[in-house]
Amino acid sequence: MLNPESVVSFLIASAVIAVAPGPSNAFLMAQTFTHGRKAGMQSALGFAAGGVIHTIFAVVGLSAILKASETAYATVQYLGAAYLCYLGFVTLKDTFKKQVDSEDKPHVSTKKQGNVFVQAMMTEVLNPKVALFFIAFIPQFVDPTLSSTTLQLAMFGLLYPILAFPIDCAYIYSGDKIAGYFRQHPSAPIWIDRFSGFIFIALAINLLL
Repeated sequence: MLNPESVVSFLIASAVIAVAPGPSNAFLMAQTFTHGRKAGMQSALGFAAGGVIHTIFAVVGLSAILKASETAYATVQYLGAAYLCYLGFVTLKDTFKKQVDSEDKPHVSTKKQGNVFVQAMMTEVLNPKVALFFIAFIPQFVDPTLSSTTLQLAMFGLLYPILAFPIDCAYIYSGDKIAGYFRQHPSAPIWIDRFSGFIFIALAINLLL
């Protein structure tokens, strides 16, 4: 059983984060423009599978910490809040840069396509920033007064890729319109990122209060 208020907060925060035009969404759009919608869908499925794998890793690790010590688990929560706060400030700072660093730009080969699903999944799984995000993000919504903490971690963790997948599909099937809108309104992605940054900071503050 999950706390309804926590679920609502989680869904809102997750939706904002999934919509924000980051490297993953850029990868989806690039694959769609380069190889078509089928490649875009394979990328979306790959990212969803990667999210499930990260959820498993996060739940196993956090559950082990909880069994070892409730104090240690609380420490992880506070460190997670600090990390989310850091992400928020970095996201806000980056919106004031005129250019995105080259390391944040997804590379999509125009040569032989290969297995896009595996490429996207491994890109997600092997990204340490995503692993840290899951470890920091999920525990903020767990209510220790309710059912099994491990079950709550798993449910929240799986909710994110389930929610993100249809948003990714919207990016794929509305790619031309979204790209056109961003070209005509170059400040739109910046304000979405700024809103995401405030969401990260708000989550951190909510835990610390």
